[in-house]
Amino acid sequence: MVNFNPLTAPPPEEVPLEDAPLIRVIAQLRFPPILSIEKKDFVGSFQEAIRESYPILQPEQTQGFAFSPQGVVPIAPQVTWRFVDTLDNWNWRVSLASNFVALETTAYLSRRDFLKRLENILVALNESFKPASIERFGLRYIDRIVGQNFQDISSLVKPEIAGMVAVDFREHIRQTINESLFIIPDGGEQIVARWGAMPAGATFDPEAIEAVADPSWILDLDMSVSKNRDFHVDELMSEAQHFAERIYTFFRWAVEDDFLRRYGGKP
Repeated sequence: MVNFNPLTAPPPEEVPLEDAPLIRVIAQLRFPPILSIEKKDFVGSFQEAIRESYPILQPEQTQGFAFSPQGVVPIAPQVTWRFVDTLDNWNWRVSLASNFVALETTAYLSRRDFLKRLENILVALNESFKPASIERFGLRYIDRIVGQNFQDISSLVKPEIAGMVAVDFREHIRQTINESLFIIPDGGEQIVARWGAMPAGATFDPEAIEAVADPSWILDLDMSVSKNRDFHVDELMSEAQHFAERIYTFFRWAVEDDFLRRYGGKP
C-alpha cells in the first residue's frame, strides 16, 4: 500500500496483475493542424511505417460543430484515419487526424510494450509529417471492476476513494461519479481522476468506456500537460514514462493490497 503523497512520492515497484481490470489505455498527442493529413495521398508513408502492427485501415469522417453568435453551426467534416490490428474486435488502434495522433489498447501487456509502440507511432509521425510543435500530450488508464469485486469495492480501495459506495444504504445507489483535478507540484502537469459506480448499460464517456451489461465501478486516471512547445520524440517519450509512473503511483495509493491479491498480484 502507498501511504504517502501520490503526486510527489517515488513510483513504487510494479506488482504485475495476472487478471488486471485495466480495460483501456490511451495516449494522445495534439498539434496545430496539418491539412495534408486529411489527404490519402499523403498518408501512405505513415501507413507503411506502422502497417506491420496495424494492417487494417478504417477511415472515418466526422461532422463537427462550433458555437457562434448565430448559434450552433456545422464545420467542415474531419477525416480520422484508424489503423487497427484486426478486422473485428481490435486490440490495438492508432488514430490519425489533422490535429492529433492517438494510440489505444484494450489488451495492455506492460508499460514497456505500450511505450515502445507509442515511440514507433511518434517516429512515424515525425518522419511522415514533421510537426513543428505540439499543444497537448496525455496518457490515460481506465480500470473497471465488476461482479463480486464490485460488491466488495469498499474493502478493495481506500475510504477516500470508496466514498458513497461504502455507506450502509449502498444498495440504493444507482450511480455515483467523483471527479478531482490534481496539479503536479513543480511540474505543470495535471491528473484528472474519475471514479465511482455505474449502473448496467451506462457510461460517462462512450468513446473510451463502453457500457456493459452489469453494474461496475470505474477508476479513470488521465495525466496530461497542455503547453505549446517544439516536437521532439525523445522528450515526449521521457514524459510518457513519467506519466505512466505517476499514474501508477496514484493507482497504488488508491487501492488496498487486497485489490492487488484479488487480481493475481503479490504485494
